[in-house]
Amino acid sequence: QLRRRLALQVRGKPVGIFLLAGPPGTGKTYLSKRLAAALGRKLLHFDMTQMSSPHAATQLFGSPKGYVGSDTFGKLTGGLKEVPDAVVLLDEIEQVVDLADVVVLVATGTHRANTPEELQAMLGRDVLSRVRVVNHDARDPSTLVGLGTMGRGVPVELNREFAAADVRVTTGFVEPHFFAGFSGGPKLVTPGLAGLATTLVLHDASRIGDPRATWGVLEGNPVHDDVRAIASAVGVHFACDVVLDASQRIVKAFGGDLAEMHASACALSREVAMQRVPHRFPVVVTSNAGYPLDQNLYQAVKGMSAAAGVVSPGGVVVVAAECADGFPDHGSYRSILESATSPSELLASIEAREETVPDQWQVQVQARVQSAARVAVRADGVTAEALRSAHLEPVGDLSEFVAQELERAGPDATCCVLPEGPLTIPYLG
Repeated sequence: QLRRRLALQVRGKPVGIFLLAGPPGTGKTYLSKRLAAALGRKLLHFDMTQMSSPHAATQLFGSPKGYVGSDTFGKLTGGLKEVPDAVVLLDEIEQVVDLADVVVLVATGTHRANTPEELQAMLGRDVLSRVRVVNHDARDPSTLVGLGTMGRGVPVELNREFAAADVRVTTGFVEPHFFAGFSGGPKLVTPGLAGLATTLVLHDASRIGDPRATWGVLEGNPVHDDVRAIASAVGVHFACDVVLDASQRIVKAFGGDLAEMHASACALSREVAMQRVPHRFPVVVTSNAGYPLDQNLYQAVKGMSAAAGVVSPGGVVVVAAECADGFPDHGSYRSILESATSPSELLASIEAREETVPDQWQVQVQARVQSAARVAVRADGVTAEALRSAHLEPVGDLSEFVAQELERAGPDATCCVLPEGPLTIPYLG
């Protein structure tokens, strides 16, 4: 459906990236030229043996914003600006840089490190065997460097290797985010590669509690405003983001200047992942889009938040999430939830804190949803008693529960269903 909607079958649309590998003389360059001719597209041909100087990145991509020459495009970005659907041939690309100088940083934010199995699934054996791959650790001071105060009073500590790199490239995917507006883009820098102290300020109660810190809002969103300011000040030479469909397939890829690229990706994500609805509903059924997004209750808060925008005051949000990892056991999410007797008490406690503690933002969002509506959860990985301790109603049979709630709401009551949870965001209009 997304491919039809975006007309990806129509000529003139970018459809893929290919790596042609083989010894010299096997026809890689010839094949690329024939491909461009067959597609009827312009060929942008770059001899990468001429791009081995320290300034090669600037030649290709131009200077990051804030640097001399940042108002001009590089050869690659300028060519794609003029002909966005060109065939790009980076000839002899292996000559550009010694792979010993390449580091892949996994932007984990404050979350746990990826396991070796996860890294292999993500990057493949070949990449893992040829370049150094490092999980970012927000809690290890030895891996961080202080860069001063940026944005609205944010003390910035970033991954030392990223800050010191001659060329900084970010990759990610863009989708609506429940308090940062959209994921991807500048979020790869902060909080993706930030220290814990930086993230705690960005996620403090005043920012998370601002009504503009919500799905699909970028400008004026106090979280995203600071995230953008930090990324702009640090400088990213090239950024690439993709928009995915429900099956994790790439719908469209975006590359170039971080800010412009991300704005374009967000515009597409808003079009395909956000849906206007005419009114509120007494019952909203949501999920967290299945595994791995529904692996714990902490993540399921995103599904609750997606439903909160269209549930009637005093209505009920019904969440279906497996939560195989429980709350989970690590982090402060569960202990904060269990520290108060009600959602309103939780909100008051969080808003009164002078210092932010990890995971309080997730509790703040959940408590805000629960202050406006009941939240009932079917989660096989969390016991009914544990759900009650989190101020949530346990649900057995989902169909029976929804039928009872609709009957209680009245004969004309209707139900809104979000089968993909936070991947399909409804809004009033």
